[in-house]
Order: sequence, then structure tokens, then C-alpha cells
Amino acid sequence: MAQTAKRVFISCDIEGITGVVGREQAGQTGKDYERARRLMTGDVNAAIAGALAAGAERIVVSDGHGNMQNVILEELDPAAELVSGSPKPLTQVEGIDEGFDVAFFVGYHARMGSTGVLSHTISGSTVANIWVNEVLMGETGINAVLAGHFGVPVGLVSGDQCVCAEARELLPAVKTAVVKHAITRYSARCMHPERSRELIRGAAEAAMRDVETMAPYQVVTPVTFAIQFKDTGMAEAAVRMAGVKVINPSTLSFTHDSPVVGFKTLRGMIGLAAG
Repeated sequence: MAQTAKRVFISCDIEGITGVVGREQAGQTGKDYERARRLMTGDVNAAIAGALAAGAERIVVSDGHGNMQNVILEELDPAAELVSGSPKPLTQVEGIDEGFDVAFFVGYHARMGSTGVLSHTISGSTVANIWVNEVLMGETGINAVLAGHFGVPVGLVSGDQCVCAEARELLPAVKTAVVKHAITRYSARCMHPERSRELIRGAAEAAMRDVETMAPYQVVTPVTFAIQFKDTGMAEAAVRMAGVKVINPSTLSFTHDSPVVGFKTLRGMIGLAAG
């Protein structure tokens, strides 16, 4: 008889959360930010509830938006632990390791260039595109690569229809929960939080029970991360990272045997470009 997953890692962002459509909700100084935090915590709790219903015994949540202090700890399901604060070496997936059976990505958004709500890739002000081994990826794919490095499959992605389609293209067995339908980058058709949380809870429980059908997303190594910046000046600043190669005036790449080292170098380039 197939065994369900017992150890669950949840990474959460805010742009793909139920009801979030604009910068006033996603930014800490926004007038609607506190409400967005509560909605975010509610979506995460729905994923936790689904995991618990399927027999989860350990749940770790990693806050992955902005300064990564968005999830309201005292309103989080007490069955889970929270990884909070910034900087974190693996940012959105800090805390993941070989000890987990499955990862959930809650409140995720589509990559830069998509119609999806608040779409971007890591840094909307600096990054145009990112490729991993020549595959164009957003944060869903990049974090799936990191999870795969530790042998952990991605079982659930929640967000708008754009990020869910992006996830299914890369991860055919993943369960998705579409909590809103993007109309433009700053508008969406949203359902009531009670309905969206039912979807997340059901998808999380299904992912737990079907985890044996899901393979970790593991890249061929050495792995190459390539990044196209929004202008050449950013690339000129980022090329100061050791081992970085110039592909064209706005695009750089870095190759390493470890996806973790590659990712950290990518983040270093973005930091220099934004400086």
C-alpha cells in the first residue's frame, strides 16, 4: 500500500495569495498590506490543514516575500514552524533539506513577462529573464530546482491561472489551486477566501496522497544559471561576481556543479545590479 508524505515544507509568497492584486497589498508600506498578510496566513493555513488531513507529522513554513516577515505567527496553525526574516541563504526555500517528503509553493506568481498578477522573477526592478540550463524559469521553477537538489518534489502550487499553468508545464504531476484569474498584471477575478482555501486544502491533501507519483525536479550538472538584466548598466555591475561570463551586453551566466552555489551566485549578481 502506498505511503503518504509525512514531512512537508511550505514556501509562501504574497503576490499569488487570495485577493491580492496590487502593490498597495504587496508592499509593507501599502495601505492594504495588513489585510494581505492575514489573507496570506489564511492560504498557508489551508495548505497546512490539507497536509494534516493526509497524515503530516512535521510542517515547516518559509516566508518568502519581501523582508520575509509577512506570515502572522500567532495566527499560523500551531502544527507548523515558521522560518522568518531576511537575509536567508536560500531565500524562499530556506530550511529545506533531504528530510522532507514534499514541498508546497503557496501564493506564488508567474514569471516576468507573463500576464499574471504582479508577475516578476525575483526582482521586478532588475531582472528581465532567468534561464536554468537554457529553460526559461520564474520563481516556481528556480525553487523547484533547489528542492530537487535535496530530493524533494513539488507537490502543490497555488496562485493565479498563469503561475499554475507555468508550474504544470514544468512539473506535470504537480497539484495546483487557482485562487484567482488574472485579467491584467494589476487586476484579477477573485473568489471568496473561504472558497479558495477549500481549493488549497483539497489540493494539498491530494498532493500528500499522490506524492509517490511526483519526481523531484533535478537538473543536469554542472548547471548553468543565465540572467538577462533590464539594462546593460546592471549587467556591468553584476559581472563583478567571480566566475561570471558575459553572454551579451545585458545577459550573464554562471556554471557550477551545485545548484545551490549557482543560485547564491545568481542572487549575488542581482544584489550587485540593484546596488
